[in-house]
Amino acid sequence: MADEAKAKGNAAFSAGRFEEAAAHFTDAIALAPDNHVLYSNRSAAYASLHRYPEALADAERTVALRPDWAKGCSRLGAARLGLGDAAGAVAAYEKGLALEPSNGALKDGLAHARQARRPAPASGAGAIGKVFQGPELWSRMAADPTTRPYLDQPDFMRMLRDVQRNPSSLNNYLSDPRMVQVLSLMLNLRLPNNDAPPRPPAQSTPPPPPQQQQHQPETKAREPEPEPEPMEVTEEEKERKERKAAAQEEKEAGNAAYKKDFETAIQHYTKAMELDDEDVSYLTNRAAVYLEMGKYDECINDCDKAVERGRELHADFKIISRALTRKGTALAKIAKCFKDYDVAIETYQKALTEHRNPDTLKKLNDAEIAKKELEQQEYYDPKIADEEREKGNEFFKQQKYPEAVKHYSEALRRNPKDPRVYSNRAACYTKLGAMPEGLKDAEKCIELDPTFSKGYTRKGAIQFFMKEYDKALETYQAGLKHDPNNQELLDGVRRCVQRINKASRGELSQEELQERQNKAMQDPEIQNILKDPIMQRVLTDFQENPKAAQAHLKNPGVMQKIQKLVSAGIVQMK
Repeated sequence: MADEAKAKGNAAFSAGRFEEAAAHFTDAIALAPDNHVLYSNRSAAYASLHRYPEALADAERTVALRPDWAKGCSRLGAARLGLGDAAGAVAAYEKGLALEPSNGALKDGLAHARQARRPAPASGAGAIGKVFQGPELWSRMAADPTTRPYLDQPDFMRMLRDVQRNPSSLNNYLSDPRMVQVLSLMLNLRLPNNDAPPRPPAQSTPPPPPQQQQHQPETKAREPEPEPEPMEVTEEEKERKERKAAAQEEKEAGNAAYKKDFETAIQHYTKAMELDDEDVSYLTNRAAVYLEMGKYDECINDCDKAVERGRELHADFKIISRALTRKGTALAKIAKCFKDYDVAIETYQKALTEHRNPDTLKKLNDAEIAKKELEQQEYYDPKIADEEREKGNEFFKQQKYPEAVKHYSEALRRNPKDPRVYSNRAACYTKLGAMPEGLKDAEKCIELDPTFSKGYTRKGAIQFFMKEYDKALETYQAGLKHDPNNQELLDGVRRCVQRINKASRGELSQEELQERQNKAMQDPEIQNILKDPIMQRVLTDFQENPKAAQAHLKNPGVMQKIQKLVSAGIVQMK
């Protein structure tokens, strides 16, 4: 149930529903109060809602539960930075990097924290920018109808967070009329109307005539309205908005052409980038087209640019992760040897540190599997495999079984499809008393070549040694189907029949019988036979009603199960 609540929280968080995500993580914590990941996730949700005190409490709990987890330090640094504790944030990020030096999120967080820790100038933009660090910022913006919509605009929220971390950066954003509007709100100023003539001081104004007094209430009623936008919509800002709108149109045109006309899609995405270089999605979309076209170098180049530009713009971690994932896919496509996959795997791992996406995780697993398969192919050499097998044979003759196993194993790495080597190594394992390993090799030998008699003799010998005489008998008989005159298989059948008959006649010692019965009771097939209500009735009739028992034996299925119990030593015939 905790995992289910956690999954719902992750889905809500990915969709930007942070309140809902925090609620789901809270439910999960109630079910698993010692799970550090749940506190970490809820801390991230609270931080996204700017509820930094709660985010800090959860981050501290995360670190307390798992002190050696780098992400806990990242959560702690983000919460402290949100509360204005830049020095504490620096300490948290540095501790996280000591645990995981290559973590990109920790490096970025540390850079922001150090920038925020630098002393701001006593006057100028830095001093004015400090008005954004007070707790009343969000409540005043929400209460003002002019600034309230800004809270739902991600690009403006990134500007505000940057100014909160570094007040001296305010100058960088004063060209944005939204920032000017919020600044005037926090300074209790009203934007002036540049088109209206300046008013003389109130003391020098004579009392207005009655007619003017009648119109005064109307003038006062209009004063609280925001002034028209001579100051807010500059030509530069108007042009900027037009470029962004045009870029979005180009992007939509590129999306429409995607998978239909690659060259046209690239042209549209390129045009969008020229119009607006503050949206990384144009780069990642063009990289996706290059990936489909098989132009992997161009794809990798665009992904690198997207990551670099995204970090400059403090873009969402998901966008950075998407760019890294596409780069990893391109690198995997151009891999020519197993070592080439290392770069792709490292890139996928970096993408997962930015955002843990199931698609990226699957691509990482596929790359690791492909690397292993390619490594096996490159290592494949039947000639060297035969040389190693011969060396193993020499050591086997000298009764140096561990050395023989070593060479047989190397032979299998060079040629994993040779049944003879599995058979030889199974013999070594038998000599060393490693029966489970020997049985596994014998079964692999039979799987590779069902007609190879040695595989059956090896497997049968191991089963006989393990006192599983009925199974050994089946193995020897299966081998005789392929090689009816094989003396080893015939001898194996004879030994098994002798042992089974001895047990059925009750000629085993009490210790031998008890050992066989204990071993048989661990066999799932024997357990199922004994649990079968029909077989329970048959066994009762054998003891209490011999005539009925004879009738049961006419049933081939029942007879086969009885024989199985006799072979296992569970039932004795007298």
